[in-house]
Amino acid sequence: MSTVQTPAATTVDSTMASSTAQFLSPIVLGLEALVVNGKQAHWHVRGANFIGVHELLDSVVAHAQDWADLAAERIVALGLPVDSRLATVAAKAKETAVPAGFAQSDVIINAVIADIDAVLVDIQTAIDGLDETDLTSQDVAIEIKRGLDKDRWFLFAHLAA
Repeated sequence: MSTVQTPAATTVDSTMASSTAQFLSPIVLGLEALVVNGKQAHWHVRGANFIGVHELLDSVVAHAQDWADLAAERIVALGLPVDSRLATVAAKAKETAVPAGFAQSDVIINAVIADIDAVLVDIQTAIDGLDETDLTSQDVAIEIKRGLDKDRWFLFAHLAA
């Protein structure tokens, strides 16, 4: 078994660290894409419930940024790098439903929910995959899922009749 030296000089199983990075990296990239697309949506939302959706999107973006940082820091704490450069994030998020310009709030909300749903798929994959290798990292994924589910619910509540 090989080990990776972390900055804190603790020893980490390199197989576990690699597995964790494999599961958490797509989450980091998906959340970073959600940050960019969420801001796009925030700037261009229109409609009767503009202010509520506009402000809610700011919260969604802030949460996504915090969770991306949480997942990325877990990977780095295990001694591995994270590639979240713009081109890497763009490649991950090549398909987004968020329109390029102004749109009614229901269109914007559905688009952001679609982006959230894409991240939730990666999160569930991480939760399932980390069950056997790294329970601490699985907890990180579970925490992110819990929060993202709540943000999704808040957005969806604007569409519910």
